Amino acid sequence: MRSEEGGGKPDAAVVRDALGVGVAVGLSGFAFGVTSVGSGLTVLQTCALSLLVFTGASQFALVGALAGGGNPLTAAAGAFFLGVRNAFYGLRLSQLLALPRAVRPFAAQWVIDETTAVALAQPTRRGVRIGFTVTGLTLYVLWNLTTLLGAVGAEAIGDTDAWGLDAAGPAVFLALLAPMLKTTTERAVAGAAVLLGLGLLPVLPAGVPVLVAALAAPAALYMEGRRAPMSAGRMKADNDAPREDR
Repeated sequence: MRSEEGGGKPDAAVVRDALGVGVAVGLSGFAFGVTSVGSGLTVLQTCALSLLVFTGASQFALVGALAGGGNPLTAAAGAFFLGVRNAFYGLRLSQLLALPRAVRPFAAQWVIDETTAVALAQPTRRGVRIGFTVTGLTLYVLWNLTTLLGAVGAEAIGDTDAWGLDAAGPAVFLALLAPMLKTTTERAVAGAAVLLGLGLLPVLPAGVPVLVAALAAPAALYMEGRRAPMSAGRMKADNDAPREDR
């Protein structure tokens, strides 16, 4: 069956792509469950985070800061700022999905990186809705199920540091982030954030370096904005310069 709007991908292709993303990312909830319990949270608290917060980067940032001995308020602030990006996704998706008002609060829970990426890749509204719904449902169910399995497993094996499982969360986060860095500016922001975060880690309380690292984005955008007028000015000067006849 094809999308009812001309030029759309077959519904089966959209579902296949959405399932692929949902399953691949949903399984990484196991790493979050292990990391969270290893950081000192209970199984119940860990599962509540996945059910209610449901944004992997923010969840990993929160438990990572807590594991480092950070203040809970600072850890929550870092997680909050990471999650703010979803509000901007929502502004765009609300136009593309055009869902009834009664459904929007429930759909908002699924506005994350993966659902946005799949939805924006579709050329028609029908495709956007199918991609968003299948990705969101698959990812939400798997993420929460694997979070539970990881949390119970971590509680059973005891010290996760002895198994090296404390590195699972950051590794998964980097694996998800790396493919998204496609432009020079994005790579510059990521590199500057890493340098700020690691450089300030020994001198600032746990959780604070993450907040400071967020300054890399406005700094890079400021420099990009300054370069654009300068480049335009040089091009204009070159075009206005007199040329010798040959």
